[in-house]
Amino acid sequence: MERPLSHRFLITCEHASNQIPGTYKHLFSGADDDLTSHRGWDPGALHIAHTIKDTLHAPIFIYPFTRLLIEPNRSAHHPRLFSEFTKGLSQDEKAHIITEYYHPYRESVEAYIDSIISCNQPVIHLSIHTFAPVLNGELRDIDIGLLYDPNRPTEKKLCKRWKQILRNEMENLRIRMNRPYKGTSDGFTTTLRRRFGDAYTGIELEVNQQYFMDGREPWERLNKSLSKSLLHIQE
Repeated sequence: MERPLSHRFLITCEHASNQIPGTYKHLFSGADDDLTSHRGWDPGALHIAHTIKDTLHAPIFIYPFTRLLIEPNRSAHHPRLFSEFTKGLSQDEKAHIITEYYHPYRESVEAYIDSIISCNQPVIHLSIHTFAPVLNGELRDIDIGLLYDPNRPTEKKLCKRWKQILRNEMENLRIRMNRPYKGTSDGFTTTLRRRFGDAYTGIELEVNQQYFMDGREPWERLNKSLSKSLLHIQE
């Protein structure tokens, strides 16, 4: 039986920043191009996350450093947990980064979800990302991607509803399910599904960075539509 969509929202942003902790800045000497590109962060994701947070009055968790130090949206066993800038560090140095930067962020999110579910309240987790409009020379014909697990009825129902509402707000939006990535690929939401089961609903929102590049008006219009749509998603 499907649960009604009467959940408490939670917002996270794993790739909000391209900042480097001072201790590790020497590892990124000459890497400005990587840090300012989509490899270093998700341009615009933090703005979207805050807009949604303000609209829903939802709690927000933000990872404050570049994914090139360590990837907070990957499980600890993932082969690309560390980038080419940090994968050559000693095992002790890697363990320190995991302890100091990776676990505190993920554990704070997990603890919050646990506190809500323990009060018999289900959770909708929105993990906010943006993606590069061109990857490996290929133009991505998507404006918004909604990533979820197709085998989880509540996630599927929520994304279908969200897509419909967004289309009503901006009829020309190119909205795709589980693109440009699969919602079942290794990520924070997949880990949280395993831990919390049916009380947890995890959706990754992917927004084309072209809107961010095109300037304030189209960017703000999209932000407004995204946040406004979520007010109606449980109707």
